[in-house]
Amino acid sequence: MKTELLQWHPAFYAVAQIEFGEELSKLHFENEHQLSKKPLLIDVLIIKVRKGDKIHKNIGKIFREHNIIEYKSPDDYLSINDYYKVLGYACLYQADTETVCQILPAEITITFVCTHFPKKLLTYLTDQKKKTVVRREDGIYYVEEGVFPTQIIVIDQLTADNNFWLSRLRKNLTASNDIEKLAEEYRKKRNSPLYSAAMDLLMRANHEAAEEAKDMCDAIRELFADELKEVEKKVEKGIEQERKRGIDILTKTCRKLGRSREETRMELEDSYGLSREEAERYLDQCW
Repeated sequence: MKTELLQWHPAFYAVAQIEFGEELSKLHFENEHQLSKKPLLIDVLIIKVRKGDKIHKNIGKIFREHNIIEYKSPDDYLSINDYYKVLGYACLYQADTETVCQILPAEITITFVCTHFPKKLLTYLTDQKKKTVVRREDGIYYVEEGVFPTQIIVIDQLTADNNFWLSRLRKNLTASNDIEKLAEEYRKKRNSPLYSAAMDLLMRANHEAAEEAKDMCDAIRELFADELKEVEKKVEKGIEQERKRGIDILTKTCRKLGRSREETRMELEDSYGLSREEAERYLDQCW
């Protein structure tokens, strides 16, 4: 079976916003912010809506006015090169303005988000660059003495209590500890595009666990049933649209051939299994 290419970045962009909850209104998010006319893109740029607002969420405590986020999917890793690449992005972001110091260096932070602990990078920063790396809490590390305040978020180490969605933005979810709880939470927010984007990716990335949970959990069964109904509605709508299109084409063809309305009605009945009344209604619309 061909391996599905999963798009983790849109899900991360959604989860990053979900995580801030009630504080989301304090922040302006930009997905794939273009740094310049050349194709240099920041994964996520977060700008405070009101200057000076304090962010209390654990992953945003370090935030200042302009916050550059680099995200690595579960299949990728955070390297030494990535560190310098994003440092360069931050410098270019600060410098690429209309006036000198329009954005102050002190107003910029860098956040790296990765699934796996970046041992080589942290060893390099502490041993060779003599920087201090402080573990603020589970999964959150501050890199001190840098050009910009920098944090590294390790998804595998985050706790579900503090980061319900972000801690589960990975492949190795379990049916009971993760999928069931996600389904319960998602059911409350299912009309939100952010939650839909996150849940869709997580269900596809953890298909086996999702199938297992479906046999165990009422919330999952309900979720799958509702999703199936939505798909069926879309299919039925598509079939009906194609049917109407076919009837319209057949009617126009009959008219071009000079056939009477009665002959056309009979042709519609034979070709599409319509009753006389149904065929007449279609003809009233397009004859």
